Amino acid sequence: MTHQRATLRTRVPARLAASALLALSLTAGAAATSAPAATAAEMPCKPRVYYYVYKGSGVNFRTGAGTGYASKGLLHKNDWGKKIATKGSWIKLKLGQKSRSGLAKGTTGWVSKSYVSDCVPMQLD
Repeated sequence: MTHQRATLRTRVPARLAASALLALSLTAGAAATSAPAATAAEMPCKPRVYYYVYKGSGVNFRTGAGTGYASKGLLHKNDWGKKIATKGSWIKLKLGQKSRSGLAKGTTGWVSKSYVSDCVPMQLD
């Protein structure tokens, strides 16, 4: 057997293994990159427990229940949190994820109920 044939016999299986590994890693990478970004759709759905901002852009997240209280920052559409308390037309939320404006996950504050809605589970038949 010539040296060239012996080299081919060892290179072919190695190349096939490398090709298979590359194909597998590309498939896994495509699956990982095709996953959607975190959205309000990933919010835990429990009616009257979890609420999300559904209208308005730049809704004040306040230190108290009323417009006389200072704003901690802004909430935007699809920011969400768990209900901690209610007072009149205001709801106190604990943010379930970092807000689009940069408020940290776990921050608590008040927002007018007119800008938020609780989730509604859907039954698909």
